[in-house]
Amino acid sequence: MTVIELLLRFWPLLAFQAVLAICALVSIARRGETKVLPRIAWILIVIIVNTVGPILYFILGKGEVKCDEQYQN
Repeated sequence: MTVIELLLRFWPLLAFQAVLAICALVSIARRGETKVLPRIAWILIVIIVNTVGPILYFILGKGEVKCDEQYQN
């Protein structure tokens, strides 16, 4: 099986992984503080630990949004 055949077969998974990572990185960049770990640690986890990293961030690191909390500009 060639690389092109693999890419054609697994493109939905690759697209999902890319969108999930981008959403997590944007959320980290716009959010003032994160829970459990510092922001730089979450950025590294999201980038290095592919699909599981962003999911962990959204479950553990993002936390709850308070009513008066605003994203930083």
